[in-house]
Amino acid sequence: MKKFTVYRLLFTMSTGICIFLVILSGVEGFAQNASDTSKSFFSLKQAIDYAMQNQHTIKNALLDEQIAENKVKEIVGIGLPQINGSFDVKDFIEIPTSLIPGEIFGAPPGTYIGVKFGTKYSSSVGIDASQLIFSSDYLVGLQATKTYLDLTKKATQRTKIETSVAVTKAYYSVLLNEERMKLVEDNVTRLKKLMDDTQILNANGFAEKIDLDRITVTYNNLLVEKEKIHRMMDLGIALLKFQMGMQQTVSLTLTDKLADVKLDVTSSADKVNYPNRIEYSLLETQRNAAKLQLKKDKLSYLPNMALYGAINANAYRQEFNIFDTKKSWYPTELIGVRIGVPIFSGGQKHYRIQQSKLGLIKSENNMEFIQQSIDLEVASAKANLQNASASLETQKKNIELAEEIYKVAKLKYEQGVGSNLEVLNAETSLKESQTNYFSALYDALISKVDYDKANGTIK
Repeated sequence: MKKFTVYRLLFTMSTGICIFLVILSGVEGFAQNASDTSKSFFSLKQAIDYAMQNQHTIKNALLDEQIAENKVKEIVGIGLPQINGSFDVKDFIEIPTSLIPGEIFGAPPGTYIGVKFGTKYSSSVGIDASQLIFSSDYLVGLQATKTYLDLTKKATQRTKIETSVAVTKAYYSVLLNEERMKLVEDNVTRLKKLMDDTQILNANGFAEKIDLDRITVTYNNLLVEKEKIHRMMDLGIALLKFQMGMQQTVSLTLTDKLADVKLDVTSSADKVNYPNRIEYSLLETQRNAAKLQLKKDKLSYLPNMALYGAINANAYRQEFNIFDTKKSWYPTELIGVRIGVPIFSGGQKHYRIQQSKLGLIKSENNMEFIQQSIDLEVASAKANLQNASASLETQKKNIELAEEIYKVAKLKYEQGVGSNLEVLNAETSLKESQTNYFSALYDALISKVDYDKANGTIK
């Protein structure tokens, strides 16, 4: 009875513990889900940081870096000792025949007698090793590995810059559509009130039905435009997620505001720092590679030297007892030095040097060209940003004027001294001013991104 009570008590305790663990895991899961939900709120910087970790193009670029690092180690391994082992077993179904002069056995001069030498089974086992002592190709190749690795890293940096630019533009587009939606909703609210007021006036005989119809048509068109903007917002979010490398099923909310974006042109960009541009840096690395190629070709006239050695043992048997330790094995050991001296190659080395020299000149020309291109790009981006900023300021003033005109027209209409058509014209002008404003704002935002990219401030 006591045992039963103890078992029952233990069962109850274990059940309670299990329930507690289930509840605890549920709380932890809820906390985790809450944490995941919090991650759906992104500033522009957080969106770029997320893309740096999740964008597939960046992931592949980082994999290319790892491939390059392993390639460098592979090249370094060429200069390390090379050791190989071998084991060979032969079963001569028909022992090879050798010819010896017949005169040895009393045959007529000029005749030969076939004789079989050797055993049915033979085996050999050995180890050979070599060590490169001097090779100009290898020495220059070691120097080139650093350039090769640097080139790969800069290619990754270029991918990151392109991703950052794409994420920034997509982020700004979403913010822009959000602002457009707010204004359209305000327009819908304002026009809905005007339509309701006109409907009351029409019912009381103070407004014609045609006035109500005009407003209704404008109101319906505005609702269609609102739906279009809503779909554009969804598309913009989808594009931003794609640029970030985020799953489309994840909820995403932006925390930055358009008012926080500074569109001013900094004076520090008057003098371009070319190395800040990844394109220029890549060409610098390519020029270094061209210099190493020329150096390699010039040193190809030097001899190369390698040390080698080998230990082998051979066994010969009439029966297949190769591994019988009582039978003899015949060892061979050797060491040597191999020196290769280039003497004449038909002028190939000379013409390779000429090609490398021309390639280096071409690299220098590319450096000059990219400097000119960067100068032009910076000047163009600066002018575009200044023009876009000026146009944006003008459109802001136009919106203020259009809003004032609409207020006056609506007030006149309500007081009976203005027409319904005048109000609709003012509404149309206001809507056009808003459209022009957002177009100018988009141009200014894109110009700002292009300007920062041209000056190499986006990393």
